[in-house]
Amino acid sequence: MKHAGEAALGAIESILIALRRMEGIRERKLGVFYRKSSAFIHFHEDPVGIFVDLREDEAWIRLPVNTSLERRQFLRLVNQILGAK
Repeated sequence: MKHAGEAALGAIESILIALRRMEGIRERKLGVFYRKSSAFIHFHEDPVGIFVDLREDEAWIRLPVNTSLERRQFLRLVNQILGAK
């Protein structure tokens, strides 16, 4: 599964906008977000859709972000992780 390109990231622009507004993370490269000095979020594209890798503690979680429900669930999880620390 390859990292998401510009076209794939364009399809999930609403997620990127929401992430850019969150405190505690910053986008170092298009679609790649860091928390402090560690990679925190990045996206992949696959023939079956777009997926996000999200770091929770030391483990990576891969989630689909193709539907509005999946996107809301992902953003809710990011908020929970950021609020927990």
